[in-house]
Amino acid sequence: MFDTAMARRMMVDGQVRTADVTNLDLIAAMLAVPRELFVPPSLAGQAYLDGDIPLGAGRALLKPMVLAKLIQGAQVSAADCVLDVGCGTGYSAAILSRLAGSVVALEEDATLARLAQQALLSSVGAVNVTVAVGPLTAGWPAAALYDVILLNGATEIVPEALGRQLKPEGRIACILGRAPTGKAMIYRMIEDHLVGRPIFDAAAPVLPGFAAPPAFVF
Repeated sequence: MFDTAMARRMMVDGQVRTADVTNLDLIAAMLAVPRELFVPPSLAGQAYLDGDIPLGAGRALLKPMVLAKLIQGAQVSAADCVLDVGCGTGYSAAILSRLAGSVVALEEDATLARLAQQALLSSVGAVNVTVAVGPLTAGWPAAALYDVILLNGATEIVPEALGRQLKPEGRIACILGRAPTGKAMIYRMIEDHLVGRPIFDAAAPVLPGFAAPPAFVF
């Protein structure tokens, strides 16, 4: 029988801790949340592998190391209100729910949103998570302002519109650029513009609506 608790321990020890993830609350969350509940049943055996897991329609569950380093870089605290953009099947929201005061898990794919709701109820009870359905690029103004906005995938454009849903000291964690190259970034709003700093190299599928417009070629 597949020992999921041992697989989680091996994931954390072999992929997360070795990537300079030192936040003990984050490590505890990743040890506690059953990642296999958030992947397609046919891929449950791959839930703890070091790689993105396809969810269909070009979407993917971020590899554990990338998600962990993004969350650590965002410095999520117990009082924070977090917007999880492109939550997919809800794994990132489940991790965030153990670190933040409240989480809005935003997904525009209704099927993924339904799966996220089910998996969150099964894994963490979803007591401080609200699953919202709507365009990812619009964020979720109804619950703004946010301390942290996490993009669960890459963007080719600086997400200025989402920046307007941040609190004054808020931050956006995302991956900027298209695979195979990209940079994980932390953005803060300074003088009405997002200003970012890179924190590590990373790559992920581009989220719907976050591709750069085609360049005009003469």
